[in-house]
Amino acid sequence: MTATICGTGSYIPSYTMDNNDIARLVETSDEWIRERTGVARRHIAKDETTVSMAAEAAGRALADAGIPPEEVDLILVSTISSDVILPCAACEVQKEIGALHATCFDLSAACTGFVLAYNTALAYLSQGVYRTALVIGSESLSNLTNWKDRGTCILFGDGAGAAVLRAVDPEKRAYLPVTHSDGSKGAALSCKSRHDYNGLIGKIRPEAMLDESHYMQMDGQAVFKFAVKRVPEVIGEVLKLNRLDTDEIAYYILHQANKRIVEAVAKRLNEPMEKFPMNLQEYGNTSSASIPILLDEMNREGRLAAGQKLVLAGFGAGLTWGAAVIEWR
Repeated sequence: MTATICGTGSYIPSYTMDNNDIARLVETSDEWIRERTGVARRHIAKDETTVSMAAEAAGRALADAGIPPEEVDLILVSTISSDVILPCAACEVQKEIGALHATCFDLSAACTGFVLAYNTALAYLSQGVYRTALVIGSESLSNLTNWKDRGTCILFGDGAGAAVLRAVDPEKRAYLPVTHSDGSKGAALSCKSRHDYNGLIGKIRPEAMLDESHYMQMDGQAVFKFAVKRVPEVIGEVLKLNRLDTDEIAYYILHQANKRIVEAVAKRLNEPMEKFPMNLQEYGNTSSASIPILLDEMNREGRLAAGQKLVLAGFGAGLTWGAAVIEWR
């Protein structure tokens, strides 16, 4: 038995900051940001939260699938920026959408998070543990961004994307994913907890709340080199594992980190850019939300056809990276 995506949804905050807005905060320009990243603007949560965006994206995905929330057995939320610790974001989404029968938990794998959450749901559904799963990537990265750091504040945005997975008959081909992690290189992209204990239970150093290590920090060159090497490799691995050729793949849905990374991956795979859709110019890097947001846009624009094979590929903090093959419903 395997599973297929039968519905998608997304939610994007209405408030935007374009590159000229960023240039009023740090020394940069619209031209400089576009040339190095491809980003033109990013959407920022003001009244929204990670949970509220996740719940809205989830509701839209269920509507697209034509499935009532009561039929959802599993809810997974991938996030590094939840507004709640306890209960988990997934339980809060369950409450908001009325998915009374679902088992719920969160995953934290940053920009690879949606791929890993998808793989986790697929494993449960393939084994018959559950029948219907809701997989969500939702991020409020603006809360973790140092708006005085030019190296990071130009990149990140907020939003949520969701997909409904449903178990299907065993005659449909199952595709195996490939994932990797390298914790020894985790310092390339990091963010410390804001709850920094000083060794005495229950006491927190007030000055720790102002430490810049509590915002996202990134070695841009290290992340770029990692991505342009590892992403083509893992895509090659997943194609080989599933005995597929590149000409069988309609689209590569990559994590939307940087235009130059996507272009470099396409070049290394010797594949045309037409097979690498991008929307990062509008949203920036939304971490675990980027893949499902892009997938939902393509779905709603009618760019996906039944039987098409897609590769989803995520990469980021951890360092963690992975790829999965899906056949569109």
